Amino acid sequence: MPDPHLTWPEVAAQLYDKLTGRGAEVTYEFQNLEIFVPETHVEDPSYARWKLNGVLKIRTRDTRQA
Repeated sequence: MPDPHLTWPEVAAQLYDKLTGRGAEVTYEFQNLEIFVPETHVEDPSYARWKLNGVLKIRTRDTRQA
């Protein structure tokens, strides 16, 4: 289980490092993405709603030559 104190970019970087070491390609594709982000780190927080109308594509690929 990932460290709960990591930021999303840190989690993504760790996942990428783990997968690319195996020659994997990581692709994320979202349509009409909606995320509810906690506004604070308390037990029952209120949430900010982030919504993306459209497509967000994130692709990573290890370009190192073996």
